[in-house]
Amino acid sequence: MAKSLRSKWRRKMRAEKRKKNAPKELARLKQALSLDKKVDDVMAEVQEIATVVPAEKIKKQTDVEMAEGDEGKMDMDSKRNKKTMLDENGQYPVWMNQRQAKKLKGKRTTKKVGQGKKKKGIAW
Repeated sequence: MAKSLRSKWRRKMRAEKRKKNAPKELARLKQALSLDKKVDDVMAEVQEIATVVPAEKIKKQTDVEMAEGDEGKMDMDSKRNKKTMLDENGQYPVWMNQRQAKKLKGKRTTKKVGQGKKKKGIAW
């Protein structure tokens, strides 16, 4: 689909840019690989100073702690009506936008008003 002159020109220029930047990119990759070896040396020094614990072991410990205690529960707003989403002061939650609040308010008020009136009409 991309057959316009502009897209052909852009493709050509991107190819030239790749050729121009290839040596720099190769050098950067080689440097990153050599840094990896240096990191291993640094980690060996760190292991002499401090104890290094694998991440899997830490994850297992946190999973066991979460299973033993129920302290991982969040403090939810228990004084909020789940149907109307209003709290004890008649306020909607902070995350609710005005459109949602208006919709819920409309549902609440139509139930009260709609039941009182009956339509007049001819009964067949």
